[in-house]
Amino acid sequence: MNRHLAIGDIHGCITALTSLVDLVGLRPDDTIITLGDYVDRGPDSRAVVDFVINLGKTHHLVALRGNHEIMMLDSREKKSWLHAWMQYGGDATLLSYSSSADVAGSFADVPESHMDFLENQLVAYYECKTHFFVHANADADKPLEDQTDPTLYWKKYGNPEAHCSGKIMVCGHTAQQSGKPSGNEHAICIDTWAHGGGWLSCLDVASGTIWQANESGDRRTLSIAEI
Repeated sequence: MNRHLAIGDIHGCITALTSLVDLVGLRPDDTIITLGDYVDRGPDSRAVVDFVINLGKTHHLVALRGNHEIMMLDSREKKSWLHAWMQYGGDATLLSYSSSADVAGSFADVPESHMDFLENQLVAYYECKTHFFVHANADADKPLEDQTDPTLYWKKYGNPEAHCSGKIMVCGHTAQQSGKPSGNEHAICIDTWAHGGGWLSCLDVASGTIWQANESGDRRTLSIAEI
C-alpha cells in the first residue's frame, strides 16, 4: 500500500534527517511530504537541501514551502530584510554554504540548483483522500485553494477546529518542545523541535506510526495513540 509519510521541520538537522529516513525504510511507492523549513538554525542547511533535492529524484516527494524559505528568499531580494533573517537562523544557513567555518557565507555561495528548488519547486499545500498537509495552519472555513499566506506559513498551531473538507490537517511550524507531536481529532502538529534538542518526526498518516530521530543519531518509534 502506498504510504503517505509527512516529515516535520528539519531546520538544517542533517544527522536527524538521514537517521530518520534510515529508520523509516522508504519504499518505492511511498509519497513523502516534507512540511517546509529545511533551512535556518540547525548546523547544515546546505546538506539538508541537497539531500531533499536528491530524495525527489528517487521517490515521489512533495516538498512544501515554509516561512523560513520565504524569509531566505526575501532577504536575497530585499537587503533590508537580511538583518531580521539573521536573527531567525539565517546566519547558520549562510555559514553552511561557506567554504570555511571561519568565514561567513553569502548568497553568492548558494548553488543555483538550491535556489531554484527553494524558489520554484516548493508548494503551498498537498492533500490525499483523508489528510491535507500545510506548513503552519489552515483556516477551518476556507478551502485549501483559498487559504492566505499568513495562515499557511505563519499562523501558530493552537487547537485547530475541524476543516470544512472533513480531512485531518498535518502541519509543522509550531515547535513542540516536549519532543512529541501535538494533536486532536482533526489535526496534528509534527514539528518536534529538531534544531533545539528535540526530535525530527515522520508520520505515516494511515497507520499512525511516528518515527523520530535526533541530531545525536538516537531513534525511537511512537504511535499517534500515545500523544
